Amino acid sequence: MKTLFRTLTLALACASLAGGAWAQAYPSKPVKIVVPYAPGGPNDIVARLLAEKLTGAMGQTFLVENRPGGGSNIGAEAVAKAAPDGYTLLVAATSHSINMTLFPKETLKYDLLKDFAPVSLLMTGPLVVVVNDKSPAKNLKELVALAKAKPGGLSYGSSGNGASTHLAVEMLNTRAGIQTVHVPYKGSGPALTDLMGGQIDFMVDTMLSAMPFVTSGKLRALATTGKKRSPVLPEVPTVAEQGYPGFEAVAWIGLLAPAKTPPEVVAKLNAEVKKVLDSTEVKGRLSVQGFTAEWQKPEVFAATMASEVQKWGGIVKAANVKVE
Repeated sequence: MKTLFRTLTLALACASLAGGAWAQAYPSKPVKIVVPYAPGGPNDIVARLLAEKLTGAMGQTFLVENRPGGGSNIGAEAVAKAAPDGYTLLVAATSHSINMTLFPKETLKYDLLKDFAPVSLLMTGPLVVVVNDKSPAKNLKELVALAKAKPGGLSYGSSGNGASTHLAVEMLNTRAGIQTVHVPYKGSGPALTDLMGGQIDFMVDTMLSAMPFVTSGKLRALATTGKKRSPVLPEVPTVAEQGYPGFEAVAWIGLLAPAKTPPEVVAKLNAEVKKVLDSTEVKGRLSVQGFTAEWQKPEVFAATMASEVQKWGGIVKAANVKVE
């Protein structure tokens, strides 16, 4: 019995040391961060900022790979099926919590709450209603009036079918009693390009990707979607202020690894992400574009995602949104 006890104790000690050594050695080769959207959108911007900082901090290259398509599902599915070793990560967003309800279970090839190991939330922020500089709408009331004058005549872009940038407009359509035509894109970048070119009439987009064009005057901000005004656009009233009390749509972006990634690796990534998000430079680069850097422990982020799945699922059902 004593011999068996010693053997078990030694085995457990070796496993513990092996886990610790694995975490200490990680990363020993380049790490891929998958962005399930086209370049230029908020997920891409955040991923590249994170990759830059983690490369400097962890002694290995963190590479960003854009894998757009399928309403952000193609990239997510690829990471869910990747080896759970910490070398393939996903920059996830609000759309992934939406997709849990939007897509039929038989077609969605991953489960956000079961197939990933949460690393940390990265940021949250309100969305912004924007039109191009040639639009006759100078505020949300005027945009709604244009839509009511031409039912089905105004089109809006989004970063993908079922994304928060899509559902936020569906919420507005319902509240304002208007009909507008959805044009989904593979990310915010190409949608913003078409908005500025006049191919679509308006967007509800993340401030992170829209603000550079608002600042340059190529886009006009009509409203923000938070509970209160954004400090970045203090002169722009919220949707709630402009006749739709209680209206709120806030986007989030976070970092995930495949399920069963060693806890030691997840903990190491989480600690390094905290350092990145705590830096004055990163906080400043995000805040000027309307986002708040937000770090969470893995278990807290898991609870956040579960809450988001429930919230957006209710919106999908209430708006009767279908996959196009």
